[in-house]
Amino acid sequence: MWQGLLNTLITMLYMIPVMLISLTLHECAHGLMALKLGDTTARDAGRLTLNPLKHLDPMGAIMMVIARVGWAKPVPVNPMNFKDPKNGMALVGLAGPLTNLLISFGAAFPVALIEQAVNLHGVEFTVFLRITYTFFYLLFQANVFLALFNLIPVPPFDGSRILFGILPDKYYFSVMRYERIVGMIFLVVFFIFRSQFANVLDLIASPITKAFLFVANWFVGLFY
Repeated sequence: MWQGLLNTLITMLYMIPVMLISLTLHECAHGLMALKLGDTTARDAGRLTLNPLKHLDPMGAIMMVIARVGWAKPVPVNPMNFKDPKNGMALVGLAGPLTNLLISFGAAFPVALIEQAVNLHGVEFTVFLRITYTFFYLLFQANVFLALFNLIPVPPFDGSRILFGILPDKYYFSVMRYERIVGMIFLVVFFIFRSQFANVLDLIASPITKAFLFVANWFVGLFY
């Protein structure tokens, strides 16, 4: 029992830097996309920064450490500054999850490198390598889960922006008025049925992580 508790605590410690990196880059991606599309709101609010304290939401950060899915403080965006508000919000919404998938893909390479070095080439699995491997493996896994979680098409998650980008205007603006209420209801449902949500996310994440590792292992293998 004590060993299991210790392992859980160690994993949570690893998840702190993973969470800081993942959520910060996720929110910066939203702000940068908005800026590219003509909205300076995020920049003016000081949210185009790599300082994680500017982005963290306490509950979302705790969820990220414990459950590997979470959220940060939404980057302020004014869609009226876009030439096409609906499509602009869809692109802003897509930028965050896409960034997390890119982080995961990048983290797959050191994971593959260390696995091949230890399993195929007899490199000693030192304490340094163990720490490095665990960090990148959690970064690799957590970012796939974070991307999928944020792609859920329920306000205020990024998936709702993408979904509403293809809806007629009257439905888009009607739903957006109630996004805070819908989001709160969803979070309650999520906490009640979190194990079922986790199973669904696992099912979807599995082929993505396998594909990323396959590519990473193939690439790393070219140099061995």
